[in-house]
Amino acid sequence: MSDILIVDDERDIRELVSDILEDEGYATRLAGNSDDCMAAINAEPPGLLILDIWLKDSRMDGIDILKAVKRDNPDIPVVIISGHGNIEIAVAAIKQGAYDFIEKPFNIDQLMVVIRRAMETSRLRRENSALKRREVTNADLIGNSAAFRSMLGQLEKVTRSNGRVMLSGPAGSGKEIAARFIHAQSNRANGPFVTVNCAGVEPERVEEVLFGRETAERGVEPGLLEEAHGGVVYFDEVADMPLGTQSKILRVLVDQQFQRVGGSDKVRVDLRVISSTNKDLEEEIRADRFREELFHRLNVVPIDVPPLEERREDIPLLAEHFIEMCHETQGLTPRALSDEAIALMQTMAWPGNVRQLKNLIERVLILGDSTGPIEARELPNEEERESEEGRVVLSGALATLPLREAREAFEREYLLTQINRFGGNISRTASFVGMERSALHRKLKSLGVVTSNKAGSRVAHVDEEVTEAAE
Repeated sequence: MSDILIVDDERDIRELVSDILEDEGYATRLAGNSDDCMAAINAEPPGLLILDIWLKDSRMDGIDILKAVKRDNPDIPVVIISGHGNIEIAVAAIKQGAYDFIEKPFNIDQLMVVIRRAMETSRLRRENSALKRREVTNADLIGNSAAFRSMLGQLEKVTRSNGRVMLSGPAGSGKEIAARFIHAQSNRANGPFVTVNCAGVEPERVEEVLFGRETAERGVEPGLLEEAHGGVVYFDEVADMPLGTQSKILRVLVDQQFQRVGGSDKVRVDLRVISSTNKDLEEEIRADRFREELFHRLNVVPIDVPPLEERREDIPLLAEHFIEMCHETQGLTPRALSDEAIALMQTMAWPGNVRQLKNLIERVLILGDSTGPIEARELPNEEERESEEGRVVLSGALATLPLREAREAFEREYLLTQINRFGGNISRTASFVGMERSALHRKLKSLGVVTSNKAGSRVAHVDEEVTEAAE
């Protein structure tokens, strides 16, 4: 997308401009009417469009073409030229998104200055888009647990379609990364990925933010849906979208078009919609906080993003990834993880999920001494983990139990933690705790600990009936 398309109904003008640009090393294409112009753009978007306002024997004039280009290919800079120019036409063209306006007969030096600047703008936009795509591609999902592999398999299947996807999972579990993965692996990877933070936009401004607006003073200001044309729009935490806006989004999904606030023209968009939520949308529907029709439109392919507690096996991989990322982006000294630190992280509570783990790693690298591996003592402590000179400090509840009950309670909690840490893998758990597999099975049975399938992996829990009977 690096050539220049010259559109003028006067053959001499377009060939003159072409000769000048080719002498300067630019590749050019020529069009004498609006049909040829749009055909050329649809065949291969140019790096720059030089466009005459008045086109004889054409269905569209320059302003019409400018509107279409800014709608469908907003990154293409457009330089308007006209032999009948006046300040009103110039202002109208700039308001519609033109890069600059030059009046004929133009000065060659002036023309070249504008074109060089416009081409530099085009180059920077292409590089920025490429960097964003590479960033999305590199934001690979990290993990090897059964729960993670189950989710990844579903994500890979939906990349091959344009179906709408609903990602459900707790805050911080990685729903946006999953959405970006779908986009990066799809046939829309070269298009934009636009995030709509449904919880972060002021309710009174939602429609302007989504649909854009038109005013006499500032002209056309595209909204997020228009910016996402040809790519993906991601509704982050869609349950927080105001009810009134939900109705209008539903209409957009049905018609694939909308009107800007204050405008009268219909704006057509080609979008793939991915949504996410950390709430139970069916419960939100029953509470009249979410429209059922919109739910069914968005929830074509539901995918659960598991919390970190269901993929504890992935914690070492994720932690190492965040260490490397902090090194690359912030220059923080990379450090290895001690076995004790890994074991502790795999047993910690993670209400903030992957985001909380990322923040923890960043904090440790910033506050640490930058030498040696990360040790368990550098991680946040809880009362049950505190020690004084190697002596374990018991929790209040455990300290009040008789020895036999305290031992059983400790063993039950310890083995539950280790089994879940290893994703329900009994062999690995037995090896770590130093027991034969058969002995571990007997111990688990006596303690009332059972394993079951959940979210693609095996997790352990206490069978209350067994423990009550034992007591």
